[in-house]
Amino acid sequence: SPGAATEHFTLNFTITNLMFTTDLQTPNSRKFRSAEKIMKHYTDSLLQKSSIGPHFTGCKVTGFRSGRHGDYTTVDAVCSYKDNASLARFDREKLYQELSTMTNNATKLGHYSLDRSSLYVDG
Repeated sequence: SPGAATEHFTLNFTITNLMFTTDLQTPNSRKFRSAEKIMKHYTDSLLQKSSIGPHFTGCKVTGFRSGRHGDYTTVDAVCSYKDNASLARFDREKLYQELSTMTNNATKLGHYSLDRSSLYVDG
């Protein structure tokens, strides 16, 4: 839409049933690209169903890192949406609640299990 600015927010969560390995830190590795594609699919489909859905333009996985228990994998992503007059002010708490609900209280993302206390939305 004309005059709409692209805004960004960060999304982080930790997957407890995806073992962290160093090749997940290498952006050109096969494992990184595969995990990136899967996470993009899950995050994009969730956010399209959220309150920002009509304005959502996509997420980019910016990296994977070792989760707090060493073998868990934390996903870092930057997501974008078009901000315009028809969109109520971006409400990260509301979006967090929606994502939490859609992921079974922040415990499930597709066939992945999430660390319940790891979901984070900042914008």
